[in-house]
Amino acid sequence: MLKGTGLVLGGLAVPGFLESCLTSTTSTPSGSIKIGFVSPITGPASGFGEPDAYAISLAKTAFKNGITIGGTNYSVEIVSRDGQSTPSVGASVAQDLIQNQKVDLMLATSTPETVNPVSDACEAAGVPCISTVVPWEAWYLGRGGKVGQPTPFKWTFHYCFGVLQFFLAYTHLWPQVSTNKKVGVMWPNDADGNAIRGALGPLLKSAGYTIVDPGAYEDGTNDYTAQIQKFISEDCQIFNTFPIPPDFATFWRQAAQQGYTKHVKIGQIAKTGLFPSQVSSLGAIGNGLASGVYWAPTWPYKSSLTGLTSKQLGDGYESSTGKQWNQQLGASLSLFDVAAAVLKASADPKNKQKIIDAMKTLTVETPVGNLDWTKNPNFGPGTPAVSGIVSAPIIGGQWKQNVSKWPIDFVICENSSDTNVPVASSLQPYQG
Repeated sequence: MLKGTGLVLGGLAVPGFLESCLTSTTSTPSGSIKIGFVSPITGPASGFGEPDAYAISLAKTAFKNGITIGGTNYSVEIVSRDGQSTPSVGASVAQDLIQNQKVDLMLATSTPETVNPVSDACEAAGVPCISTVVPWEAWYLGRGGKVGQPTPFKWTFHYCFGVLQFFLAYTHLWPQVSTNKKVGVMWPNDADGNAIRGALGPLLKSAGYTIVDPGAYEDGTNDYTAQIQKFISEDCQIFNTFPIPPDFATFWRQAAQQGYTKHVKIGQIAKTGLFPSQVSSLGAIGNGLASGVYWAPTWPYKSSLTGLTSKQLGDGYESSTGKQWNQQLGASLSLFDVAAAVLKASADPKNKQKIIDAMKTLTVETPVGNLDWTKNPNFGPGTPAVSGIVSAPIIGGQWKQNVSKWPIDFVICENSSDTNVPVASSLQPYQG
């Protein structure tokens, strides 16, 4: 396991680009609460940010009459920023929200390139921060946490799936298709890739899979011929990767051109291929790819802040935007569920110490599941729990055509990390 921080993919932007709900106020009155929200609206991870405007609009509606805590009604302002999928921009907008906007609470989501620098800025400034949609090992190790040692983080809290959930999903999904159990992996040299290489690789080997790893590659690579030829020569019938979305599109098109996709029986992707737009942009070679889902409209949970069920959330998004449901929708709204719950539990939302004290024992229902910060994960047998983190599910499935009103849709094929989530079908071999 090594500490990755992600590659800077673009130039530093002017803080506030593509922000919403922003005012010129530079301090928060005692009768009001200001919440910062950072996600990637533009850049390589922009697919994650696609539903955020809708999720924020739901939260703003829920907060329109304020929030009553300890007998006091507080108005709530949400200030959102675009991290542009780039660590330097994420750090910059976080500093602006902390220093100039004087936020009481920070929320951040979607990939280490955005979340980790925001979390680091909050940790340094003593501002409570809650984040999601980064594998928890990549969030913890990528920021300098050490296996088996007490957490160095006081102000930052996280919830997300981890390596164990990926392992469960893969080992319940892959046996549904007959293969030679040889896995060609493309794990990049970034926070996600390095956490996965250090933890998931050994677990898959212990389950009887042969890992063919041509080595860590740099984000932004544009020629994958050497890796593809190795996978062909080794007859890797399972393919697994955790890339930024543009890199996978480049790799998969080259793999099809060079004949590797004809060898593949399971094309298992993560971090990319999470959203319909990413898969449909690949054309025919996107159909049949296996991926994971951390929220879908069929999940049996609701938003405690808005009262919306997962189905109502998905239907409302599609009706309002004309776009297909996007799994980030449930995750982004869940941050506001957690925020509302911890602000109430603190009894004094203007006291940052009371907010973090409340986070340590918080339980709350969200669209992605019931989160409980008294149940922290660990790195395996013999290691202590990692405080401040909740592990959430990742569910395995497959992109299939002709299963809904949309050209391609995600079908859940296993539910090992949350058996309350309904299974709709079984994994079918990839037809490359």
